Amino acid sequence: MSAAGLVRGGSRGITSTLRALGIARVLLRHRLGDFLEDTAFGRWLWLLRPLTPAKDAADLPRGQRLRLALQELGPIFVKIGQVLSTRRDLLPPDIAEELALLQDRVAPFPGDAALALVEAALGRPVTAVFSGFDLEPLASASIAQVHAARLHNGREVVVKVLRPDIRKRIAADIELLRTLASLADRHHPNAEKIRAQEVVSEIEATLHAELDLQREGANASLMRRTWLGSDDLYVPEVFWDYSTETVLTMERVRGIPSDDIAALDAAGIDRKALAAKGVRVFYAQVFRDNFFHADAHAGNIWVDATRKENPRFIAIDFGIVGQLDRRDQYYLAENFMAIFQRDYRRIAELHVEAGWMPAHIRIDELEAATRAVCEPYFTRPLSEISLGEVLVKLFKTAQRYELTLQPQLILLQKTLLNIEGVGRLLDPKLDIWAEARPVLEKILRERYSPQTLGAEFRKRLPELITHAPDMPRLLHDFLAQQVRGQHSIHMRSEDLAELARISKAGQRQTVYAILGTGLMIVAAVLFALESGGPRFYGIPAVAGIAGLGAFGAFLAAWPRR
Repeated sequence: MSAAGLVRGGSRGITSTLRALGIARVLLRHRLGDFLEDTAFGRWLWLLRPLTPAKDAADLPRGQRLRLALQELGPIFVKIGQVLSTRRDLLPPDIAEELALLQDRVAPFPGDAALALVEAALGRPVTAVFSGFDLEPLASASIAQVHAARLHNGREVVVKVLRPDIRKRIAADIELLRTLASLADRHHPNAEKIRAQEVVSEIEATLHAELDLQREGANASLMRRTWLGSDDLYVPEVFWDYSTETVLTMERVRGIPSDDIAALDAAGIDRKALAAKGVRVFYAQVFRDNFFHADAHAGNIWVDATRKENPRFIAIDFGIVGQLDRRDQYYLAENFMAIFQRDYRRIAELHVEAGWMPAHIRIDELEAATRAVCEPYFTRPLSEISLGEVLVKLFKTAQRYELTLQPQLILLQKTLLNIEGVGRLLDPKLDIWAEARPVLEKILRERYSPQTLGAEFRKRLPELITHAPDMPRLLHDFLAQQVRGQHSIHMRSEDLAELARISKAGQRQTVYAILGTGLMIVAAVLFALESGGPRFYGIPAVAGIAGLGAFGAFLAAWPRR
């Protein structure tokens, strides 16, 4: 390595050491050594405690002390605290609730620096793009800040600009967190439950997603297209000609923050109608669109003040969005419906069928645990029940039964809690269950309707036809193997027996898929060659063959245990 490289490496090491000492000093000042008790690092901090005077707030509850410490450590740690607040599966409730209060408001960087960053990103002077650019920011957060501007055509816009050197600062702090996570893995008595490296990976992925403003613009663009013309939700327009990975230009919108009850009442907004719409929008985003705003706190969800009788929400800041795969979406929807119906056995079965829990878990025990969580809630009026709270407690209970970590569902839980919080603030008597159930039932009916299944089949038909020439050979080989008994395997262990059951179900579905596809292709050929064709009992043969093929495909797609 060159001398310059050694100097740079040494400089980074010194910087990391100083940063680590600074973090330790803040932890000591806020008396946070109890988070690291029973560890070597915690005992070392305890020895240094007399050397660091405590802040006046040192006697506050531990969650509050942690929140204040993160605010003192700076914007990156504020963002880390926000991400951790979504991990209610790992954090005690008092800490998770305090971290959820972290506000992403930090001191702005100079407007001249923002203007220079915009010019560098767009490759032209600001005056060539905007007829006006306000140097005073509208808002300043840990990752970026926002400036008002005006296009030459008169359109009002906002320009979001990444903070200078934010990527380097995040990379350095993530590296330091990795080191701390390694210490936790080696020394903390509950290291397996904490899974520190996985938490750091999740924080890193979230931060890097927010560092790409082009990705945020794409999120906003897709959500706008989905909700264009809606009376429930408005999403501002993205101006792609003036956006890059580090600069995002969007339509400027005005509204009232959804938690400003006094301003909403002064504007004459029907808060009850608005609260019900919020619940419906959330369930539509999750189960209809499979694309939901995952940072839906009151600061990012405004209310259109121009619509009093038929109010709608305005969404901003699309750095964090959520999606579920079709399997998780199905099982989550079924879980909600089972909760609505108080079918505890079904909830237990769904957790195992979804693969969230191992198959050896006894369903009756899980059913009893689920009943113990849910039944106390149903003694209250439905308007007082939090579905998000029920879901969080269900997942916490399931952890005792080897629940597999589901980060995408944890993000959904956090969003559901945010939406319910806003809804109950707008309308304390909001019956979330009454609003959510018909929306979910309607979406499920439409999703599994013959029309939807037919559209899905038409979409996949080219793929089926492409593989059609291989089907006869595959079918012949498969049936020959069955005749020779090559699929007969004797298992002894319970795990292998379960694997055999799954394999047998997969073989049945393969047969159904091959036969179904083959019959549908035969029907298509007959239809192309013969306008009439043979009939049986007055029914065209082509229709019967196609029907059998569709039934075979349906059996192949049907989930089996």
